[in-house]
Amino acid sequence: MSTFEFLWQGILVAMQPMNLIYALVGVTLGTAVGVLPGIGPALTVALLLPVTYKLDPGGSLIMFAGIYYGGMYGGSTTSILLNTPGESASIVTALEGNKMARAGRGGPALATAAIGSFVAGLIATLGLAFIAPYIVKLALVFGPREYFALMVLAFVTVSSAFGDSALRGLTSLFIGFALAMVGIDQQTGQARLSFGIPDLLDGVEVTTLAVAMFAIGETLYIAAQGNRIAEKVEAVKGSLWMTAQDWSRSWKPWLRGTLIGFPIGAMPAGGAEIGTFLSYATEKRLAKNPEEFGHGAIEGVAGPEAANNASAAGTLVPLLTLGLPTTATAAIMLAGFQQYGLQPGPLLFATNPQLVWGLIASLLIANAMLLVLNLPMIGLWVKLLTIPKPWLYAGILLFATLGTIGANPSVFELGMLLAFGLLGYLMRLFGYPIAPAVVGLILGPLAEQQLRRALAISQGDVTTLVMSPIAAGLLIVAAAAFLIPLILRIRGRGQVLSQLAANED
Repeated sequence: MSTFEFLWQGILVAMQPMNLIYALVGVTLGTAVGVLPGIGPALTVALLLPVTYKLDPGGSLIMFAGIYYGGMYGGSTTSILLNTPGESASIVTALEGNKMARAGRGGPALATAAIGSFVAGLIATLGLAFIAPYIVKLALVFGPREYFALMVLAFVTVSSAFGDSALRGLTSLFIGFALAMVGIDQQTGQARLSFGIPDLLDGVEVTTLAVAMFAIGETLYIAAQGNRIAEKVEAVKGSLWMTAQDWSRSWKPWLRGTLIGFPIGAMPAGGAEIGTFLSYATEKRLAKNPEEFGHGAIEGVAGPEAANNASAAGTLVPLLTLGLPTTATAAIMLAGFQQYGLQPGPLLFATNPQLVWGLIASLLIANAMLLVLNLPMIGLWVKLLTIPKPWLYAGILLFATLGTIGANPSVFELGMLLAFGLLGYLMRLFGYPIAPAVVGLILGPLAEQQLRRALAISQGDVTTLVMSPIAAGLLIVAAAAFLIPLILRIRGRGQVLSQLAANED
């Protein structure tokens, strides 16, 4: 069957009434959490993992994807009106968007962000549909050593992409590895790191860790900050609609942002932040009036927002085809797949095509829903910003606890939720990223399984791990992904020290 036929079948699945409801709930929740500062789609999906444990897998995954898209949309509202990005990928939008809001042009800023996100999401989702089958064909030739090399690349890039320090990212990753070793060894049947506690024989639940670190840890961290900064919401003044000049200045940045954001999101070391910064720099370089940048240039909102949403669709390319998460939300979505006994990758396209193509097609529908939700209901989203933080985060704590009890009614599980929540708080406090720990727990056992298979096939010969051209290439890329940022960071520090020494002289 061709991609068009698969996509049409997916649309029929996505148009089923229950799936439409799941998509609507997802995009509404995603927009709401995107608007609220400090609460991103990763936290929301983590909270919903235990709640959706017994629901339909297809519908739940459609809802998770809707939350992801909605979170990307909603982040622009906070950036423009509050100058506080709801998502890290919306940082660039705040540069020009808030200046436009202060100048009384918050309406056109919100409109170009919403329409640009729609255009980018539409094009990027179609790109996902047409590129994914080719990556799946390539991945089907992978053996155990190629998959292990791919996992190593994922570990290195995830550790480098999250946080400011690759060493801290690797430390977080190894915390995940240590937790992944808890339980019964799949190969030998021996108990590992269970310390004689029967509850640990089944291992650490990914859902418990994700909810604890993203929800409990984040809540404790926000509570510890207090109300240090007074937040002022800029009112939306004047018309919400864009003028003809706004349209003429926005449509090219929408397309350029899509072309920049989608491939960067699809790369193993991608992420929306890189695409938005590149898009902003590109628009500033190509602008007819570059002096407007920094004072409310509409191109500085249109391009980065398009790149932001295009990268969200791009992120799903390695997740669905190879099972590799490149963002925190993608890592939690991977846990969502595994919750239903599904492993994203090339075999999923063969064994469960209805679910995969239904998920891809639902993104097209969710994108249209978001455009309808965002523009007319902007007043409602702005009112969400007035929710007192104590109420908001107390609700998150309650929801996280009840969700964990519902999925696994155990006092020991609640104790682990609290312990991992405190661990997540300490990691946030000292600047250690959380996502690599979750990725380590999810992908660690898979990497171990592939390594042991490869060594069993080669009768223990480690050198065969690099005898395959594909495996060797992936390991070289992984080494480069770790060493190049490290060298650049060392050189940067050396230049700063030499500059300070020159100034003292």
